[in-house]
Amino acid sequence: MNVKQGYKNLEVYQRSYQMARRVHEISLKFPSFERMEIAGQIRRAAISIPLNIAEGYSKNESNKELCRFLRMSIGSANEVLVLLDFSKDFNYISVEGHEDLVNQYTQIAKMLQGLQKNYTTPYY
Repeated sequence: MNVKQGYKNLEVYQRSYQMARRVHEISLKFPSFERMEIAGQIRRAAISIPLNIAEGYSKNESNKELCRFLRMSIGSANEVLVLLDFSKDFNYISVEGHEDLVNQYTQIAKMLQGLQKNYTTPYY
């Protein structure tokens, strides 16, 4: 594991960080009664992605440990996707906005899966 390169140099970290900021801004426009429900949950899930990438890289213990944090990031990306569907269904975000966000988070999940494969040692 090349921790010296740093998680901040990873494109997936940079994209997930920027998307978490975007989701945070969008969720602040949700109705006030949703601030602790869907809005709060989608913010936590979105922020969890770059946080888990950073934590996994900082552990510097093993590839297995990093992969565990990357799996958690993938889970959070999938959680964001479900919450985006709810947000669209309740008309908190537009269909176009939903489509763009879903595409972004689908790409982030794929990038995380690719990164995870790079650190997974195959068994022979």
